[in-house]
Amino acid sequence: MEKELGLEKLLVLFLVLISIRYSEQLQSSQVQALVRIQHLLNYPAALNSWNNDTDFCKIEPSSTVTVVCYEQSITQLHIIGRKGTSPLPRNFSIRSFLTALAKLPTLKVLRLVSLGLWGPVPAKLSRLSALEILDLSSNYLHSGIPQTVSSLTDLQTLVLDGNRLTGRIPDGLGSLPVLAVLSVKSNSLDGPLPDSLRDLNNLRILSLSRNKFSGDVPDLSSLENLQVLELEDNSFGSKFPQIGSKIESIALRNNKFTASIPEKVQSYYQLEHFDISSNNFVGPLPPSLLSLSSITYLNVAGNKLTGMLFEDNPCNTALDFVDLSANLLTGTLPSCLLSSSRNRIVHFSNNCLATGDATQHPFSFCRNEALAVGVLPHHQRQKSASKVILALIICGSITGGVILVCLTILVVKSFLAKKAAQKTPTRFISEDASSSYTSKLFTDARYITQAMKLGALSLPSYRTFSLEELEEATNNFDTETFMGEIPNGQMYRGQMRDGSYVTIRCLKMKRSNTTQNFMHRIELISKLRHQHLVSALGHCFECYLDDSSVSRIFLVFEYVPNGTLRRWISDKHARQKLTWTQRIAAATGVAKGLQFLHNGIIPGLFSNNLKIIDILLDQNLVAKISSYNLPILSENVGREKYEEKLAVYYFGVILLEIITGRQINTKNDILVLQNQLQVSMTGNEASRKNVVDGAIRGSSCSAESLRTMVEMCCRCLYEDPVDRPSMEDVLWNLQFVAQVQDDSHSTDGSPISPLQPSGQLVIQ
Repeated sequence: MEKELGLEKLLVLFLVLISIRYSEQLQSSQVQALVRIQHLLNYPAALNSWNNDTDFCKIEPSSTVTVVCYEQSITQLHIIGRKGTSPLPRNFSIRSFLTALAKLPTLKVLRLVSLGLWGPVPAKLSRLSALEILDLSSNYLHSGIPQTVSSLTDLQTLVLDGNRLTGRIPDGLGSLPVLAVLSVKSNSLDGPLPDSLRDLNNLRILSLSRNKFSGDVPDLSSLENLQVLELEDNSFGSKFPQIGSKIESIALRNNKFTASIPEKVQSYYQLEHFDISSNNFVGPLPPSLLSLSSITYLNVAGNKLTGMLFEDNPCNTALDFVDLSANLLTGTLPSCLLSSSRNRIVHFSNNCLATGDATQHPFSFCRNEALAVGVLPHHQRQKSASKVILALIICGSITGGVILVCLTILVVKSFLAKKAAQKTPTRFISEDASSSYTSKLFTDARYITQAMKLGALSLPSYRTFSLEELEEATNNFDTETFMGEIPNGQMYRGQMRDGSYVTIRCLKMKRSNTTQNFMHRIELISKLRHQHLVSALGHCFECYLDDSSVSRIFLVFEYVPNGTLRRWISDKHARQKLTWTQRIAAATGVAKGLQFLHNGIIPGLFSNNLKIIDILLDQNLVAKISSYNLPILSENVGREKYEEKLAVYYFGVILLEIITGRQINTKNDILVLQNQLQVSMTGNEASRKNVVDGAIRGSSCSAESLRTMVEMCCRCLYEDPVDRPSMEDVLWNLQFVAQVQDDSHSTDGSPISPLQPSGQLVIQ
């Protein structure tokens, strides 16, 4: 009996010794693995105390190193380096590093942050099958996220922030049954998100900010546990993401969302942080966002949100930050945003709110911008169809009545003008031709200008364009649409959705240029509609993302297809040149355009510094002034002494090139050709024709019309401004030139319609 008890004791002792030896061997392999990791990490300072004799399970945890053991097995390893640590040496091998980690098969938590790790994320991460938390953030890992990560079925947290990862999120991540945190911020991942994300039923945090993702966000409404959605600084769009009602933080800043805010957002009772700034969200801003039960941070700046705010709109008392700036909001700023005793930050500039300060646009600006993106104010959306139809009928009736009255006035005036012309003898050129014009004539001319604004030009009304429209029209401002450089910007040709062509002038702005500096210039340009001006069709503003100030202005003009007047006058490579009759018509058109700029608007535009390259010809060879020399940021618009006579001088230079057919690019060119013309004035007809362009010599050019044109050109170029004729005088003489040319050569094959006879000055 005693012998049997002795044998049992020996057996138990033997088993205990074997288990102790086995434990010592297991512990030894893990020690070797950690020492190997120390070596592969190039002996960082935080691991200086490690050696083969270290009892790792008894290391005191710190902010940089933590080792946790359970039953003599390492279950957690945390190594945190310094932020901005340089990449490990070139001899570092990510494969060898993973092989060492694989010697810790019971690892559940692995955090290796800011250690300089580089190389592709190893596909053999699947060997760490017990992992529940994996954090490899702030390293230099590159390439894509391996598909094998989806085999880590116990993984609850995956953090790969601040690396250099590329490619797409693998579809297999959606099969991780307990994944609660997925964070890959600050990488270069791209493409659309996999639809399989909607299967992550336990997901609480989805953080994908600062990547290159694009496309619509998958429907995440089935993720009932989702609390944080961070999608900032990507290219997501266009619809607002579908999210469950338990969401606490939504960050969509700086993407390409263009839809409206869904009504469901107003039911997010746990929402604390809401940032959708720097997108293109449209539609009404739900005022209840200010009073959500948990909201503390609200940023909707830099969108195109509409709607009217009221002084009595309620706010959550816990709201610490509000940014409503750079939208299309109207009404009154809620008093709760200003009267709270909390240290609350509120921004609301660049809307159309009735705040009484210079930070707001006029109400019309917000209305026009809203209409440009197809968004009607909220109260207009609530009108019934019958009311809308009734309003259209009333507006149509009023418009038709106005047009009928204007047409009646035009017919009566035309009849009276013809009757007066029959009683008035034809008037010949004289030095004081302009003196007989009365102020009444120019007053009448303005009525004609007003009639043209009603549609006589057959141009669409002036409006605000969206940047998306212009990008589509120019294929994102492709080089093939580039037309040339202009002061402070570039010029492009675009084709709109209706097939029409436009010219787009892109002007770069400085941050110091406030909206007030250029808005009245834009308004003035919008009113410059004339047969002989290249008319503006609209504008678009592009703003800086940080302060919403205007960074670029896009001015949209009608497209004039036949190039510059110089191309048809003095270009050596021109296949066809204008006839004398056509040149007279072009010069007359330019003069009419200048006369309109001087007297047809208030205040007039005088210092035009016009050049022949600023004159374009349309499909009917009608001349149009393309540059009004109206600086968008100039503070000095108005008439000064001799400004009209300076415009006359520049017009004389254009006449000089029209007559001689020689390109004029310098002051010396002007003086030489001017002297030749003046000498020809003292000679006979043959001497004058030797100076003019060879393309118009011969029977097609009337001697009297040529002499009159040469005389007028020389007078326009007089050195003393007082001696130069007025623009009205110039226009009168040009119409006389047209009349005598027409009388002498009525069969000239010009496609230009005959001009008004001399003695009748009609401003069109």
